[in-house]
Parts: sequence; C-alpha cells; structure tokens
Amino acid sequence: MLSSTAEHLYWMARSMERAENTARMLDVTYRMSLLKQSSLEAHHEWRAMLSISGLHEDFEARYEVPDSAHVLHFMALDEKNPGSIYNSIFTARENARAVRGSITSEMWEALNATWLEMRRIKNEGIEADGISRFFDWVKERSHLSRGIAHGTMLRDNSFRFIRLGSFLERADNTARILDVKYHILLPSLRDIGGAADYYQWSALLRSVSAFEAYRKVYRDQITPKRVTELLILRPDMARSLVTCMNEVNRLLHEIDGPRATELIGQCALLRSKLHNDKIDNIFQYGLHEYISEFLEKIYDLGNLVNTTFFWPADELKAADTVSSQKQLSY
Repeated sequence: MLSSTAEHLYWMARSMERAENTARMLDVTYRMSLLKQSSLEAHHEWRAMLSISGLHEDFEARYEVPDSAHVLHFMALDEKNPGSIYNSIFTARENARAVRGSITSEMWEALNATWLEMRRIKNEGIEADGISRFFDWVKERSHLSRGIAHGTMLRDNSFRFIRLGSFLERADNTARILDVKYHILLPSLRDIGGAADYYQWSALLRSVSAFEAYRKVYRDQITPKRVTELLILRPDMARSLVTCMNEVNRLLHEIDGPRATELIGQCALLRSKLHNDKIDNIFQYGLHEYISEFLEKIYDLGNLVNTTFFWPADELKAADTVSSQKQLSY
C-alpha cells in the first residue's frame, strides 16, 4: 500500500485515541478536583495534568491561573492547542477524509458525525450538557470508531496501521495517566491510605475503565502497588502497557517491510523488558523514573514508525523532526 495512505490511517486512529485519552486524563483530574481542598491544591492538580502532558508552557503563555475552567477549555476546545480534544477529532476526521477509499463508509460516517457534533459542543461549551457527560461522549465515539473498524474492515495492512496507531497512543497515555496520580498528585503522608487517597486511586481506575477489572483480579482494598501492576504488567488488562506492546509487536511483524528490522527489534526489546519486570523492582527503581523512561522509548518507537513506513528513503537522513500535524506529541 502507499506510504501516504498508511500514514493517514495511522494518524487517523492515533488522533482519535488521543482524543479519548485526553478525555480520560481530564476526567480523572476533574473528579479529583471535586474533593474538598484549597484553591492552591486545586491549582496544583490542574498544573500537574498540564505538566505530565507537556503542555504547561503553552498554557502559561496564554493563561495566568491553572484553574479548572481555563485548563478544561485549553485541553478540550482550544483550536490553538494541537493536543486538544477538538483538534484531535479534527485531525482524525481530516485523515479519514484523505483516505475515504481505504476505509468503510460506516467508518467515515461515524468520524464525520463525531466532528460535526464536536463543532456544536465547541460553540455551546462542554458545560451545556455536563462536563463528565462530555468526557463520556468522547470515549464512546472513540469506542465506536474502533468497533466499526474491527467489524467492517478487511484484515489487511490498512486495518493493521489503524490498530498500530491506536495501541502506540494508548500505551503512551496509560503511562501518563498513572504518572499524574502517583508522581505529582501523590497525597501528603497523612492522606495515604485515607478516604481521599482511596477516592483518587478509584478515580484513576475508573478513568481507564479498570475499576471492575481491579475488583475481579485482587478482590481487596485499592493499593498503589496493585493499581500499578494492573496498568503496567497485567497481560489480561486491556489498557496495560504490556498488553499494548504485545499488540504493537504482533502488528509490526504482520506488516513487516524491507526497512522494518530496526523497528521490530526496538519494539521487541521494550516488550521483553515489560515481560521481565516485577512490580517490586519497579517501585525500588522509582515509578516516576520508570514511566519517564518508558515514555522516552515509546516516543522513539513512534518516530521509528514514521521513518520506517512513511518517509521516503532518500529523505531519511535529512529528516530531523516530525511536523506538528504528523507528530502531535505531548
């Protein structure tokens, strides 16, 4: 298939997954902000979400106070923020429009309808129908687009590039959501094990649709170690890092290609590390440090996907960066 077609499909899926995961991060931060706290603590939580997303500098250049209203607008509806939900859905729809012949009519209609509804929501504001309801809507539209792809497309390379984009983006965002809670939003020592701490970990699990899975697996109180194990090391957890990398590894082997050796090798190393890691060793090393290292490797892997499959061979040596439209990196 044409590299340009593969690129559009990959970024179509990755952008839609990004919209969903941005909604998930906003949702967990919004739920945490509803706890009784001072304005300083609330600002700290919203600043934390911006920091872990890598967008704090862009935000601070335009807004003075990181309160809920400003951050929600910036991350959900801001046209000038390339990582906003609004722009992620727009990018997904534009990439789908460019390859309408490579996706099914049901997929195009779903993505186009999502974009039209997103425009309405932007005009009316996310408060009109309810903030949490908006986040649920974004997640449902992302689920719908993936479900339609899974239920209507041929199992060819078009389908594989869509899945590849989804799982790379999901791995990145699962790591970021976990880091938001553990590294920056970690409560004071007096709160650890208390009601607020329990509520925050519960909110995190619900934000990645893992609360019921946690109860089925552990059948006990919610602890940071077990939440971390579930979201990093459990191969039966849909959004865990190891599950995402298992899928990425499988898809890369199915796509393959004359220049894919390095990419497949790097993916295999990262996947192997996840399979061999133990939760006690991760905490001994430092969870934030572990996640930061993972994010660097997943970023490098994403760049390798670009240089392996999408960029012409004679441009590889000249290409030092990825355009903001192609690599909307946090």
